[in-house]
Amino acid sequence: MSVQAFGAFITHESGPTPGLSGPAAVVHKDSITSVTPAEHEFDELQWGRRLNGPRTASSRNASPTGRAVPLTPDELERSQPATPKRDHAVDAIVHSASNPPRNRWRLAASCVMFFVMGLNDAATGALIPYLEEEYSIGYAIVSLIFITNALGFISVTPFIQRVEARLGRSRCYLVATAMMSAGYIAIVCTPPFPVVVLSFYFLGCGMGVFLAMTNTFIVNLVNGTVILGFCHGLYGLGGIVSPLIATNMVSSGIHWAYFYFIPLSLAVFSFFFMGWSFLGFEKDAAVQLLSSLQRTASRQATTRGEPTKKLVLRKAVRSKTTLLGAVFIFFYQGAEVAISGWVISYLIHYRRGDPSHVGNVTSGFWGGITVGRFILTHFAQKIGEKVAVVVLIIGAAVCQLLVWLVPNIVGNAVAESIVGLFLGPIYPCATAIFARLLPRDIQISSLSVVTSMGSSGGALVPFITGILAQKLSTVVLHPVVLISFGAMTMTWLLLPRIGKRAE
Repeated sequence: MSVQAFGAFITHESGPTPGLSGPAAVVHKDSITSVTPAEHEFDELQWGRRLNGPRTASSRNASPTGRAVPLTPDELERSQPATPKRDHAVDAIVHSASNPPRNRWRLAASCVMFFVMGLNDAATGALIPYLEEEYSIGYAIVSLIFITNALGFISVTPFIQRVEARLGRSRCYLVATAMMSAGYIAIVCTPPFPVVVLSFYFLGCGMGVFLAMTNTFIVNLVNGTVILGFCHGLYGLGGIVSPLIATNMVSSGIHWAYFYFIPLSLAVFSFFFMGWSFLGFEKDAAVQLLSSLQRTASRQATTRGEPTKKLVLRKAVRSKTTLLGAVFIFFYQGAEVAISGWVISYLIHYRRGDPSHVGNVTSGFWGGITVGRFILTHFAQKIGEKVAVVVLIIGAAVCQLLVWLVPNIVGNAVAESIVGLFLGPIYPCATAIFARLLPRDIQISSLSVVTSMGSSGGALVPFITGILAQKLSTVVLHPVVLISFGAMTMTWLLLPRIGKRAE
């Protein structure tokens, strides 16, 4: 275009023009979309499309006066700039076990709680015969403690993310440990059996809140699978020492309920440790980025007229990964708790074992889980969690079949320990896979659903085993466990392929 065409706007001179400061500063694309076109110098010069640049959503919605017409939600979403560079920024700020430094204390506090949960869960199987004797109840009635424990997990699932958003991570842990402490206090007072059943409900509520938030926290760390395997290994360590301590205490004439003074003292300690270590958790850089993503989802949900938390929970429940993961963990934890809870009764009543000796078989089972989580989890991450889980399930099924078919108590004890060895890495590997497949904005809600369903399996499968054992015999433990392994394999193979996360 010739110089004369600009005559109405610019005076052309051969020399430098006084007061001319050069071209205007470059404005970033994101900043341009955040202000009105009238704030930019050249937008007021109605020169047409060629000078205004490519036709955009904002130009399509401009009125003849130059003022922008508000975009519809769909147009606004489509007009957002591409995010590959911002994805790199998110990936660059990743938490690890030592970054920020307070994460060391957070992991230490989490490890104590995992150990407490191992103490709690493994002691149940060793103490069931003594509960039956004191309250004069059978397998079916005593199995109610599994049911109420699962109801505790399930009842808190819809509220975990909402409460965490309102109270903060630190206060949520205070609530979780307080509920667990209340449950233990009720048990050590040796109440009537209905109160014992209610106490396990409060234990389930506290554990459900803890697991959902802690699993989400750990799997998003660098080497999260290995760290989660270590933490759940401490859960297994609690499972090793718990039956040994409980059996020796009861054999020495100490009332079975007094065993729970041990997890009670640790839960009270964790009340202060967890609350202190997670102070300021929301102010960390990675959590702020995550909160930004959640606020984006919140604005979109509000635009569509739906409550944010309800939308997040609905999205989590409708996710294929959430549903398959819930079924997988349901049968995994069902098989794990069924073995832990009923193998001693099986060896006493079916194999005619001595109660004072076979009580240690549960410790061998949890010892296998602990070794598997400490050692095999690392190798599972190396070869790939998806392949490793299938191999581990097959190995556990073969060894459980040997426990069923070989009529030897020592051989059964060894084989059951190997079952634990194979089962150990499955939970942390599965949780890591679920976290990779789930969008970050629904991770807590989705893992809450998965965790609650795991607890449901840990209650329903042992309960069904108890009902069948009442009618048939404790040998039903083995077909129930093998069916659970088959269901785990099917749901695992149906999981989506792992691709690049798209936030």
